[in-house]
Amino acid sequence: MIALHDLRRLHQPYRNELLKALEETLDSGWFVLGDRVRAFEAAFAAACGARRALGVANGTDALEIALRAAGVSTGDHVVTVANAGGYASCAILACGATPAYVDVDAESMQIDLDALAAALTRRPRAVVVTHLYGRLAPVEEAARLCADAGTALIEDCAQAYGARRRGRHAGTCGALGCYSFYPTKNLGALGDGGAIITSDDGFAARVEALRQYGWNAKYHANERGGRNSRLDALQAAVLLVKLRHATAEVARRRAIAGVYQTQIANPATIEVPARGGDDDAVHLYVIRTKSRDALAAHLMRHGVQTDIHYPMPDHRQPAYAARSSPVQDLPVTERLVREVLTLPCHPGMTDEEVLHVVAACNGFRA
Repeated sequence: MIALHDLRRLHQPYRNELLKALEETLDSGWFVLGDRVRAFEAAFAAACGARRALGVANGTDALEIALRAAGVSTGDHVVTVANAGGYASCAILACGATPAYVDVDAESMQIDLDALAAALTRRPRAVVVTHLYGRLAPVEEAARLCADAGTALIEDCAQAYGARRRGRHAGTCGALGCYSFYPTKNLGALGDGGAIITSDDGFAARVEALRQYGWNAKYHANERGGRNSRLDALQAAVLLVKLRHATAEVARRRAIAGVYQTQIANPATIEVPARGGDDDAVHLYVIRTKSRDALAAHLMRHGVQTDIHYPMPDHRQPAYAARSSPVQDLPVTERLVREVLTLPCHPGMTDEEVLHVVAACNGFRA
């Protein structure tokens, strides 16, 4: 079976580096924040082209803390998309705010700029732009629209480590960029982890307080909305090792995407996206088909695991629907969630496995 992700295979080449990092952290006796977290934060900020990076417990906490740092609170509206798995929605609702959904572009599957411009006329408190599947959204244009409207822009970069456009990395166009280090991400920990990047010292100070009870000094809580969301030193040690290999791993993802793009040739049933440029870190390789269930079953019979990212839009989720406010109808979003299917695309894949996926796709008949 060709797995959608294979983390054992991924870590094997640098297993000894990871074990050494874990052993050194164990011997240090310091496991939450501390020197290793500071070292990773500095290295990660430099890799992303940001002034500061602040480690938190996971990517969803990163979004929530970033929203709070931007002043989002009860009763506010935050614009986002509904096809990105619910993570932004969860963070918005945790702040007591209301998600206001806009539609996405039919080709890129990223936020639609015309829909965003219309939503900004309602003066939302913030906008969360998700770089879906690792491909940069039109964030420069979104940043200009938000600046004109006086609205904070937060980038959800959970899937986009390694993506850049005109020299700017994911997370550096908005006020704050939020990363997840969930194990399957392009830069993944051995457990949960996340970070917020920013080049604004004021935002950095708020995030630093909010991730630890709202403290501005030990046991002195001055910042409202503070919580316990700190990056473990063990995960920071792991991430320092994996950061050294991340560029090569993203390059491998792009190479696999290039094979899929040029060699999957079944246009009657499979729409293959153009993927893998500098602005695309190819966290997930997502095709579109009107015969999704049949294609997924066909691929499974041929030993290829697939998944759906994501099968239900946020505004249809029972837990969110009553607490959200679609700005408009979302016809593109509704269509996409019925058509998307994710193929294996990870750095541990062999060339033979990639070509097997290609052959299985090309052999499908609806």
